[in-house]
Amino acid sequence: MFTGIIEAVGRIRQVEQRDGGVRLTVESDKLDFSDVAIGDSIAANGVCLTVVELAGNAYVVDVSQETLNCTVGLDAPGEANLEKAMRLSDRLGGHLVSGHVDGVGEVAKFEPVGESHLLTIRAPQGLSRYIAPKGSITVNGVSLTVNEVRDGTFGINLIPHTVEVTTLKHLEAGSKVNLEVDLLARYVDRLLHPE
Repeated sequence: MFTGIIEAVGRIRQVEQRDGGVRLTVESDKLDFSDVAIGDSIAANGVCLTVVELAGNAYVVDVSQETLNCTVGLDAPGEANLEKAMRLSDRLGGHLVSGHVDGVGEVAKFEPVGESHLLTIRAPQGLSRYIAPKGSITVNGVSLTVNEVRDGTFGINLIPHTVEVTTLKHLEAGSKVNLEVDLLARYVDRLLHPE
């Protein structure tokens, strides 16, 4: 489990094609690796991945083709929002995040509004029902609060700090983003609509 509070922006340094997926080498000078061990989980752009190797300020993860099929941002070198899995004693600064992406959204608008930014995202069909005003959503691993929901899109206000310390600053209209809806919304829906 994660909180959606990004610990560092790292870089996918290497992407090695493998049978059934890819192997990524991810590096970060700002992520504390002192308590990371082989088998631990680190989310990259909101995707929970298992550490299979450690080397100084870098780690290696394997990503299955299934994960690549339903996410963005893990198939090429570039920046990534990083968060180590939470401990039960940690503060829950964001919301409960599983690291299991529900779908890929598309940025409809990303524009400054005063000192903040308005981010409007088009949700994939079927996910809008889980997105509610003042509810939580994860965008590329970042825990955010939904301000409005309208016609298949939802709007978020990003404070300057969030823009500064995450990769969200690089978004523009047409960018694809990993979305994870609120965990509780999924379970409530399942209870209300059993098969």
